[in-house]
Amino acid sequence: MATRTYTISELAREFDITTRTIRFYEEKGLLTPTRKGQQRRYSAADRVRLNLILRGKRIGLSLEESREIIAMYDPDHGN
Repeated sequence: MATRTYTISELAREFDITTRTIRFYEEKGLLTPTRKGQQRRYSAADRVRLNLILRGKRIGLSLEESREIIAMYDPDHGN
């Protein structure tokens, strides 16, 4: 079974943000897409990280605070 991936456009549309915003988070090391040719492919974990970043932003967290929360995210061990 293939693992679901997302394009930058799909994530931008889903979260109502610009692709530039997603690339900014990627530049900061918060998202780590794979490449398929020139296309970025984001994993389900990247999608969750993006959701956490945006939630943190809405409640006033800095990117560094969001980074700390994301570091605690470990779906392989039940959290």
